[in-house]
Amino acid sequence: MLYSATINVMVKAARRAGRSLKRDLGEIEHLQVSLKGPANFVSLADKRAEEMLYTDLAKARPGYGFIGEEGGTREGTDKSHTWIVDPLDGTTNFLHGIPQFAISIGLSREGTVIAGVIYNPANDELYIAERGKGAFLNDQRLRVAGRRKLDECVVACGLPHIGRGDHDLARKEMAALQTRLAGFRRFGAASLDLAFVAAGRLDGYWERNLQPWDIAAGQIMVREAGGIVSDIDTSGDALVTGNVVCGNEFVHGELVRILKPLAG
Repeated sequence: MLYSATINVMVKAARRAGRSLKRDLGEIEHLQVSLKGPANFVSLADKRAEEMLYTDLAKARPGYGFIGEEGGTREGTDKSHTWIVDPLDGTTNFLHGIPQFAISIGLSREGTVIAGVIYNPANDELYIAERGKGAFLNDQRLRVAGRRKLDECVVACGLPHIGRGDHDLARKEMAALQTRLAGFRRFGAASLDLAFVAAGRLDGYWERNLQPWDIAAGQIMVREAGGIVSDIDTSGDALVTGNVVCGNEFVHGELVRILKPLAG
């Protein structure tokens, strides 16, 4: 499969950082772990992966800005391009030995995400999307699922935990949907939830209080696979608000219809 030079740069960086994470996954008990907040862990592996990604991306595209979960914003001389990077999405999964985590790299041009790579080194699944060129999983073209009945759909969500999120709102959302769906899933890695929607493994997904690096690559993945991604109340940009909902046209519309009034 032939990809653009930009995608090749992103894939090379993701794979190199992924090899480091995979080695660390096998030695979890030896990792140095600190707390960023209640139940929100950050590991030495996380920081090391981000530095590797920054080094590789900066070398290939000097001047591009860089926004990373661990290192924050690093301004570049090229104000039109910015890498939006989560070096280890699903850190808590990683630290418990659960192989549901990923490196997520999005590239924004003038505020619009134009390319995304999501890589899970535990199972070597590589998701790629570029604006106008489609979305792929290990070179296979992706399409969102076509189901049009909620009671046949499996939908992923985020669940707030200690010290984070609106627990009362989350309970209202779950109650409003649990009698209408075939099933809920909570996997703990937003980028992979979005990628699973793009791949048709999930019919839809919603979550609140996310960060740009959680959403950037997955957002273009879903859109290039024929799905719809928006803020939950549809009036803003999910990258800005942190509240995301997605699915095919029908599922997205139904999730918005049910969830939007609950936050009022």
